[in-house]
Amino acid sequence: MTAKWMVYGKRADFNGLAGEFGISPVTARIIRNRDVCGSQAVEKYLHGTLKELYSPHLLKDADKAAGILEEKIAGGKKIRIVGDYDIDGVCATYLLLTALERLGARADYEIPDRIKDGYGINEQIIETAAADGVDTILTCDNGISAIKQLERARQLGMTVILTDHHDIARDGDGRDILPWADAIVNPKRSDCTYPMKGICGAVVAYKLIQILYERAGIPAAEWEDMLEFAAIATVGDVMQLQDENRILVKEGLRRIPLTKSLGLRKLVEKNELDPRRITAYQIGFVIGPCLNAGGRLQTAKLALRLLRCREESEADRLAGQLKELNDQRKTMTEQGTKQASEQVERFYQKDKVLVVYLPDCHESLAGIIAGRLRERYNKPSIVITRSENGVKGSGRSIEAYHMFEALCEVKELFTRFGGHPMAAGLSMASEEDVERLRRQLNERARLTEEDFVPKIWIDVPMPMDYVTEKFIRELELLEPFGNGNEKPQFAQKDLRIRSARVMGRNRNAVKLSLITPGGTPVEAMVFTDGDAFMEEMAGRTSLDAIYYPVIHEYNGSRAIQAVVKEWKFQT
Repeated sequence: MTAKWMVYGKRADFNGLAGEFGISPVTARIIRNRDVCGSQAVEKYLHGTLKELYSPHLLKDADKAAGILEEKIAGGKKIRIVGDYDIDGVCATYLLLTALERLGARADYEIPDRIKDGYGINEQIIETAAADGVDTILTCDNGISAIKQLERARQLGMTVILTDHHDIARDGDGRDILPWADAIVNPKRSDCTYPMKGICGAVVAYKLIQILYERAGIPAAEWEDMLEFAAIATVGDVMQLQDENRILVKEGLRRIPLTKSLGLRKLVEKNELDPRRITAYQIGFVIGPCLNAGGRLQTAKLALRLLRCREESEADRLAGQLKELNDQRKTMTEQGTKQASEQVERFYQKDKVLVVYLPDCHESLAGIIAGRLRERYNKPSIVITRSENGVKGSGRSIEAYHMFEALCEVKELFTRFGGHPMAAGLSMASEEDVERLRRQLNERARLTEEDFVPKIWIDVPMPMDYVTEKFIRELELLEPFGNGNEKPQFAQKDLRIRSARVMGRNRNAVKLSLITPGGTPVEAMVFTDGDAFMEEMAGRTSLDAIYYPVIHEYNGSRAIQAVVKEWKFQT
């Protein structure tokens, strides 16, 4: 489907902001396009520090949870952390376990097996904990929908502290439906005054640790020394890089070269990354997938063991194993995506919500494949696989479709479900339920054809003639880029093509020599299927482009280069 190119039209005194903050009006416009309004917010966006993080005491029940943990630690009670198998859950578990050990707690952990246990805490985990003499269960990145499971913990006389960040189901009167627990820390509680609702599970855990360290008189520097794991989880769980999250990630990335985790250093090394220049992109597409790969194909405990490893050869082995698992995951994902796309093309092209059943696909890949379908068709997509106790699915959505609310409307179909507006997970009793789900979601979907047209947002229609090295360096002030703080996009029409050449071993790049309407020569790169690009270009002499400028360095020379993200050939 042809994407619609849109130009932001948000207004502000760009010249005034430029003068106040020593930036160009173009950069001021980009910041406004990210919904950063007013001098105070711009100052925080550009120069925010850890001092501007929100107080953890604003989290409902956080002080209560810390008080309970203090008593349990002092009494020598056994505490079991129950995490989750994705990057957020692994980082949250790592943070809590590190902190509790620092506080002298008798603490251990359990991370559910994706295949055997499914998402979140279950009754078997609770029964096992009771049999092991565990007094207190501390969840992280899960638990908010575990109504039945935590009732069993109550019956067994256990203490439960729940920390989570997932959406909370509500009854017909709009009241939170909460499980039983001694303390429930989740910023999405309707009675929670925490200003930043969109923090990940590891950041919720990180805030609880801050309170625990404050109460124990542990210096703030020790809490800050673990910041990189809150940052990695924030990026890996695709939280919006705005407000507090932006500060956490910006500061966390700076700390990766100094991390005390030998395992994290080894993982950076195995992927041939420069630890001094780790970006949010590399976390999201290199480091994060490696940490997730254990939980997808074997066990998430591999990633946790790596992060906690203190022996060089073992850390090296675990880092290599996770990288190999991630490479294997990539191959399996490509195969699954091809099969899912073939189903859509053959049977479901007219559906508003894509529900695809891949019985033999590894269930851990369902979410990734759903994301690929969402990108390809720009429709909400759910991929369902066969599981031990029926079927399991994972979904990815578009802005116009609140997936969690949509699933709530058909909740009688599920044995378990949960999620966010943009993503969800579900379990159903049998394969026969798949078609019922597809039919009911499509009957209820209030989506129009316009919702399916992908929109590409242009920050500034700016001639490439205006780009300078100084301006490119200024754009670095806007990093880290990611969800909610996307890399800026500029556009120019009527670029004349002087030459084009396919490059790369896999012919996956095209080097362009262009001339702007103002007569300026511009070198550009397009990273795409080179042969398909050349075929599309055949007979065309000019194009419109959406681009991002970079400084290209090669053999000691420096030149401004445009990386073309989208293009339209002129007829």
